Amino acid sequence: MMLHRFCIWLVCACAISAVNAEELKAGTFSPARVAPDFSVKSSNGGALQLSAYKGKIILLGFGYTSCLNVCPVTLAVLGQAVRQLGSSANNVQVIYLTVDPERDDAARLKEYLSAFNAAFVGGTGSADEMAAVRKLYGVTAEKHGSGTDYVIAHSSFVYVIDKQGRLRALMPFGHKADDYAHDLKLLLNE
Repeated sequence: MMLHRFCIWLVCACAISAVNAEELKAGTFSPARVAPDFSVKSSNGGALQLSAYKGKIILLGFGYTSCLNVCPVTLAVLGQAVRQLGSSANNVQVIYLTVDPERDDAARLKEYLSAFNAAFVGGTGSADEMAAVRKLYGVTAEKHGSGTDYVIAHSSFVYVIDKQGRLRALMPFGHKADDYAHDLKLLLNE
């Protein structure tokens, strides 16, 4: 009898979860799991810790300020999506971690991100620190070229982390601001 009730509960829970997962435009993590925490240097000064933003929806991306294509497009889309939220935008935090700590210090990140939204926060650190964070999230970054004219090929998706600090979705490059805004509204209403 107890097993039967558990099975019914499990079927209902899975059905509700499936409906919620299907509503998101981004690819979902099923089940959601805790987003790995990290501590790097913040573009706002001091330490940047993911856990400090618990209670907000976090859009976590990886890129660099010298990127000519993907990074500025991604940040522009995130800026548009956040603006679509109106006053609810206060409950969303964009965090952008550099894959190029050699050139991206905190001041450079702050200036760059401010062009998209003054509330966006960047993170940097030593090459080893940033590599460790990328490893936690399965992000690849490979330097091509030498001197000051190198480029970095890197993963180009954005993690969506819910208010409880759980990885909920992964949005690949190419999605529009409307898709992000749609998913953010759903997660903000949970």
